[in-house]
Amino acid sequence: MKKSLMMFTLLAAFSSAVQADDAAIKQTLAKLGVQSTEIQPSPISGMKTVLTNSGVLYVTEDGKHMIQGPLYDVSGPQPINTTNSMLMTHLNALEKEMIVYKAANEKHVITVFTDITCGYCHKLHEQMADYNALGITVRYLAFPRQGMQSEAADNMKAIWCAKDRNKAFDDAMAGKGVKAASCDVDIADQYALGVQFGVSGTPAIVLSNGYVVPGYQAPQEMKTFLDEHKKQTGGK
Repeated sequence: MKKSLMMFTLLAAFSSAVQADDAAIKQTLAKLGVQSTEIQPSPISGMKTVLTNSGVLYVTEDGKHMIQGPLYDVSGPQPINTTNSMLMTHLNALEKEMIVYKAANEKHVITVFTDITCGYCHKLHEQMADYNALGITVRYLAFPRQGMQSEAADNMKAIWCAKDRNKAFDDAMAGKGVKAASCDVDIADQYALGVQFGVSGTPAIVLSNGYVVPGYQAPQEMKTFLDEHKKQTGGK
């Protein structure tokens, strides 16, 4: 009975400490005008990982110090971007919202943050058959470069709300315009995730381990890079 009571007391104390840490962090961020969307443990002792609409922060538990940018694990043969690896859980959680062009003989899966007003995004999409023929499945997430208050954001919201998203996206990329549509899909979540990945331009290509390839890559170049990257990372 005493042992159970002691365990309960320890758990309660730990929970209170965690809540106190999170409160201190939120208070600091509020002073800076930054809104946190999630606070979680960090690989660094004494710090927390904080997801915000402005990117990923690492904040000391007392809320007095912070750093922004990717965190790397350099303990292995190659550096690993642990920030992006962590973000892959959030990216894959949006799978049902993605516009997907699946390869029949799938060898690689890439997720592309795209913008319908982006010239190189158009070029990538025009070559979709070539990517698919090389075994590359392409998944799209929305990243309106001019922000969520832009016309592009409104049009992309309508595309993601269309009954046939792929057709609506194809039509938009072919210059056929966008038909009005509404639904409960919030592409702001997709945009915020892109910011957390460090995306500043489109297309931004995210590999299955969180590695980000900035900018357009021709189909064969993409295939060659993906094959080599897979070898170097042991199939990840």
